[in-house]
Amino acid sequence: MTTIPQVTLNDGNAIPQLGFGVYKIPEDQTPEAVLAALEAGYRHIDTAAFYGNERGVGEGIRRSGLDRGDVFVTSKVWWTENGYDSTLRSFDASLERLGFDTIDLFLIHWPAPRSDKYVETWRALERVHEEGRARSIGVANFHTHHLERLARETATVPVVNQVELHPWLPQAGVRRYDAAHGIATEAWSPLARGRILQDPTLERVASKHGVTPAQVVIRWELQLGVIVIPKSTTPERIRQNIDVFGFELDGDDLDAIAALETGERTGKDPDDLG
Repeated sequence: MTTIPQVTLNDGNAIPQLGFGVYKIPEDQTPEAVLAALEAGYRHIDTAAFYGNERGVGEGIRRSGLDRGDVFVTSKVWWTENGYDSTLRSFDASLERLGFDTIDLFLIHWPAPRSDKYVETWRALERVHEEGRARSIGVANFHTHHLERLARETATVPVVNQVELHPWLPQAGVRRYDAAHGIATEAWSPLARGRILQDPTLERVASKHGVTPAQVVIRWELQLGVIVIPKSTTPERIRQNIDVFGFELDGDDLDAIAALETGERTGKDPDDLG
């Protein structure tokens, strides 16, 4: 069984550096996908209210026979529920759907700055953390100016900032800010929704190491110190995506991957939502 490195968060809790994402996995397929991931050795599952599959995540974990404490689970409040009271309701609903007493990590899914509710949303997350119902709290899709506002107006530093991150969009500025402030950076869409995997540079590096382009990208992100949550519903790919600890990218590899940066996003710019 692969031993996945743990990242210690700024609140003292630890998160597995490699996790399993369930975005766009239908509810009825989620238990089997989660079960396959847990059987492959993952111990970190990332879901969200918006994904519509929290019940399936909870079911998959229970079916695995693993102790609840052995699986790190993240969920998120969707931006249309931003606001103090609505966030508390969303958190309660996520707990109910998962069938848990606590959530390991709860995130603001998007700042949605046009609606200007992310600060009060963060205060709601501070409350559920103080109550012990969320062991850790963080954010997703926050630019540095969103993080700076939280720092000015609230008392708690997020443990995680989950952002779109892949070779086209390595988020160097966000990673520097996060590191300087004790915030772990986490990558969603780490494979650019699969679109980057046909890149000749990645194919060349993969051939050099006898691995797949997806394994190269996941390994690159791990070597950056980023938490990574690839997603697949194919058992073979689920297993491949965790089998990334038997090789290491060298300086030439890292330089070649760095040259792929274009700034292209597969999702929205956080300033354009809400």
